[in-house]
Amino acid sequence: MKTFVLSALVSTAAAFPWVVNEPGVDASLFKEARAQYRRQQAGTGDGGAATCPFNANHMPAAPVKAPYLYNNAKDGKQGNQKGGYQVPATGDTAHQFVAPGSGDIRGPCPGLNAAANHNFLAHDGIVTFNELVDAQQNVYNVGYDLANLLAVLGLTLADGDPVTQKLSIGCDATTRTSVNPALTGSEPGLDGHNKFEADSSLTRNDFFTHGGDNFRFNGTLFGYMTQTTGANYNREGLSKYRLQRWQQSQAENQNFYFGPAALLLYGAASFLYELMPSGTHGYAPDLATISSFFGAKQNTDKSWSFTAEKIPDNWTNRVAPYTNQLVTQEILAMYLENPVQFGGNTGPGTFNAISFNSIQNGKISPNISPKDTACLLYQLATERIPSSLNGVITPTVQALALVATKLGPALANLGCPQPLT
Repeated sequence: MKTFVLSALVSTAAAFPWVVNEPGVDASLFKEARAQYRRQQAGTGDGGAATCPFNANHMPAAPVKAPYLYNNAKDGKQGNQKGGYQVPATGDTAHQFVAPGSGDIRGPCPGLNAAANHNFLAHDGIVTFNELVDAQQNVYNVGYDLANLLAVLGLTLADGDPVTQKLSIGCDATTRTSVNPALTGSEPGLDGHNKFEADSSLTRNDFFTHGGDNFRFNGTLFGYMTQTTGANYNREGLSKYRLQRWQQSQAENQNFYFGPAALLLYGAASFLYELMPSGTHGYAPDLATISSFFGAKQNTDKSWSFTAEKIPDNWTNRVAPYTNQLVTQEILAMYLENPVQFGGNTGPGTFNAISFNSIQNGKISPNISPKDTACLLYQLATERIPSSLNGVITPTVQALALVATKLGPALANLGCPQPLT
């Protein structure tokens, strides 16, 4: 009964946020309800609200305008889905590179950081759902279905706000993203641990091994990745590197956790050879291209340091859209080349495997059905998923409503179970 009452409180307060401030209303009840449904870590410490950059002059993303229409994706709607063009276009001064300032937020995703540095996303890093959908299509020629899914996951799984549809691409900017901080509590953004970001990232530290710094570029890890792949960041090389990072994190991080959301790590790794290569380089995932997107600069001693992420000069995007079906195929192919266990450390030398839908006893079967394959990523937005060995991320009523609105047709077409709101 208490769960039902708290659920009702969350729903009512989201629709009428002024309720929280009414005399006699105990705001702690709303926070308790939110905590029960989200089970997500607050944005404290490094990357938390106290240290999150603030830009008082928020400007939205620079819109695409004729004659520089790119995929002509606007207002969160489907664009042309035809790539092969230069980004940014010659003469498009609105989307030329501008390095982030001290008041601009950047986070663990190089592709989003680069888009913000070119004003395809709001330059201060406080972005909207529509900006995310538009930028993915216009810059990278991400398919409309996948662009929507990733934007929804950003707002729900990664802890943006499904009511305002705003998200920080980095640290905790709750006062700028939340419909009402008294209701929602902390909204850590993409820096939030074990949501969009997870242990064993390609070039970011584990949260618990580096004092909460899971979002800054680590040049040593970029060097490891380059060495393992031979500076050819294809599926085979990145699959090996993903295995190495899993092994490293599992050995060094006593709080290591590799849950269902870690599937997104494989998806993000596929971006290096599916979204970042340029037609001017024969669509090869080479060092010059990848280092520019990651903001990696090689020093005279062969180590790597950080500079702002930038779309390479004379860069042309992929020709065909990168769809949900394609990314899911790549996730599974990369995983199955070097499979690892889903689960977490419970003590020295002890690892507990988990099960979640197509993940059973810590593994994904190579015989997974086409339907389960297609629905795999959607389940991260629609179902209760373990965020640690003793915690669960449960979609809120507002999150499920967002899923129904934005992803409902895709779920129906694929035959995936649709959430009840």
